[in-house]
Amino acid sequence: MDRILRNATVYRPGGFEKADVLVREGRIARIAPRLDAVEGAEESDLEDLHLLPGLIDVHVHLREPGFSRKETIRTGSRAAAAGGYTTVCAMPNLHPVPDTPEHLEEQLDIIRRDAVIRVVPYGAITMEEKGRELADMAGMAGRVAAFSDDGRGVQDEAVMRAAMEEAVRLDRIIAAHCEVNALLNRGYIHDGVYARAHGHRGICSESEWGQIARDVEIARETGAKYHVCHISTKESVDIIRRARARGVDVTCETGPHYLVFCDEDLQEDGRFKMNPPLRGREDRAALIEGILDGTVDMIATDHAPHEAEAKNKGLEGSAMGVVGLETAFAVMYTHFVRKGVLSLERLVELMAVRPARRFGLETGLEEGDPADLAVFDLSREWVVEPEKFLSMGHATPFAGMKLSGRCVLTLVGGERVWSEED
Repeated sequence: MDRILRNATVYRPGGFEKADVLVREGRIARIAPRLDAVEGAEESDLEDLHLLPGLIDVHVHLREPGFSRKETIRTGSRAAAAGGYTTVCAMPNLHPVPDTPEHLEEQLDIIRRDAVIRVVPYGAITMEEKGRELADMAGMAGRVAAFSDDGRGVQDEAVMRAAMEEAVRLDRIIAAHCEVNALLNRGYIHDGVYARAHGHRGICSESEWGQIARDVEIARETGAKYHVCHISTKESVDIIRRARARGVDVTCETGPHYLVFCDEDLQEDGRFKMNPPLRGREDRAALIEGILDGTVDMIATDHAPHEAEAKNKGLEGSAMGVVGLETAFAVMYTHFVRKGVLSLERLVELMAVRPARRFGLETGLEEGDPADLAVFDLSREWVVEPEKFLSMGHATPFAGMKLSGRCVLTLVGGERVWSEED
């Protein structure tokens, strides 16, 4: 069925314009200041609303197969749709780990059955994510977004080198969770102001940036496409900035929580516990500067849901991970666009255009593009109430925060997958 979206403020590269959009056979057929009526078309009046390319999150945990008590592909993809996402890339710390075509197929079967948006899985770098033997990267390459052992850093330099060499051969990205296990010292929050004041065991910044420094050298030597997951430290930003200046093919992401909070904002509550942890005030400032100068390429949520009993044990005892799909755009819009730090166009680049470009995914608002679209009411104010989330996970540091900007309609292939009316 044809669909006409009328009177929208439509994202265009370099700005926004008022226009009508015709969707036909799952794609954007025409964009014009005013379109004639089309017989049989469903029309929606988007006056005072913004029409954006569907958001893309390259770092989510949908927990299936293996951990459906925490999240399912159905609940996670519905949460993503409610947040304006039309594509997410699902991390491989599952059971079984997608380390062979057969194990990957178990995950793909569930995606085909239950996902309401586009879900593209990662393949693991190593068998069972144990960091010793390479996964069957060649067997999975055509069906995955990239390769990652997210949740674990690859400790052995020789294994990472072999993985990057194989990724070059396959023309695929290595997306690394960077963490030096020998430097963790049983820590669970940042080794900073709050940890010292309250007697907590801290995680040093070098546990993250030390492995990034190692990996960018391997990427330089091998020519690999290298992506760094969820960076959180000022040193990480600097290493990536300098590596890129030397011609290393490296990109990175950070999450909204690292840009809004620092360790001084911690509370004795599991909803503030994630990995990597909230870092210091200077780290937050460096991440923001990295976004402004282009070093940080994209925003990813690291949506990591857990059941309530796994998150109600305070900072020390709770599981690592917070949710973010239903709040990410509004958090970024409220704290950075409305305050004049970022333009709305730049935010769309960070949350849709750049992730698509780097990972070879489709999104956009040009004629011929898939009609993967998100409609936002930017004037809408709302309070984060985790008990109303579509995700099974409710732990978020943004609970109770007043935000602006709400997704009111999400289309994937021209079909409605989320609407406030639902």
